[in-house]
Amino acid sequence: MPKPKHILVIRLSAMGDVAMIVPVLRVFTTEYPEVKLTVLTREFFTPFFRDLVNVTVYPADLKGKHKGVLGLYKLSKELKNPPFASVTSSAVEKSLLKINAIADLHNVLRTNILKYFFLGKPYVQIDKGRAEKKALVSGQTFQQLKTTHERYADVFRKLGFPLDLSNPSFQKRVELNSKTVSLIGTDSKKWIGIAPFAAHESKMYPLELMEKVIEELSKTHKVLLFGGGKKEIEILDNFQNKYENVFNLAGKLSLDEELDVISNLDVMLSMDSGNAHMAAMLGIKVVTIWGVTHPYSGFTPFNQPEDFTLLSDREQFPLIPTSIYGNKYPKGYGEASRSIVPDKIIKKVESIL
Repeated sequence: MPKPKHILVIRLSAMGDVAMIVPVLRVFTTEYPEVKLTVLTREFFTPFFRDLVNVTVYPADLKGKHKGVLGLYKLSKELKNPPFASVTSSAVEKSLLKINAIADLHNVLRTNILKYFFLGKPYVQIDKGRAEKKALVSGQTFQQLKTTHERYADVFRKLGFPLDLSNPSFQKRVELNSKTVSLIGTDSKKWIGIAPFAAHESKMYPLELMEKVIEELSKTHKVLLFGGGKKEIEILDNFQNKYENVFNLAGKLSLDEELDVISNLDVMLSMDSGNAHMAAMLGIKVVTIWGVTHPYSGFTPFNQPEDFTLLSDREQFPLIPTSIYGNKYPKGYGEASRSIVPDKIIKKVESIL
């Protein structure tokens, strides 16, 4: 069977999971520049793929015109008759633009419905390792599982495209626009990004301890704070107002502009969250703090040394990981990351700088 010339890559959410696709696609486009990729995802995530050659984003409107089974059917019809070609395109060009294989990197109900609508085309779905992850969080096993990046790569391997993720390349630092420069200025200090929030509080480092980290690091370095939402912005504004060399970027930049800033960081300090994966996909060094989740689940940021992960004390909290996503944990585990002292975090970041 001939190798596909145009692959539909599906990953609809969440932010971190979509960001984790990027380094895999970068390797793919480097090794197979003749293959066109169309990424089906939320329109908001389009900037993630901005510098990938031969990659197009097709936005899925899952709350609007693509909602429900009928909406997904409409979406499949749109994808089968791509709007990528102009009226004047040649027959050869149009044939190349037609999707002839699907890499489903999500494997959820929506994509299984789409699979039905693409009968007859090669359709490979990610093996999420659900049984292995269940064994990990239930305490039956405690060992490193295959990383999500390798699970993504496996899908392309099954489509006939061997991938080696061990020697990645990354985009260069992006020159900041005048708006961003006016917010954070220019100087010779090291730039530290800090993203203190996560989807679940059990994945967050206690804010009063994070404030100690911010206070200490801002004495000699520039600290740039990332987040979103009204409550988060108020907290980060408070940190900015209390300490010199601290700048809150939450709510002030577009996603494109945030990525520009992240590409200029010397290090990112993040929870087990989307910001960690956004920084890693840009080749930035990332220190991650882990609460009730654990790197063994396979969600470590891309291409980071093992000692960049700072873990809660399993002697004190032996049931970690209590869940894959941090949404489930027993009584007394909600602030497990409090067992990581601020000085340990500060020393790790300083050692990288």
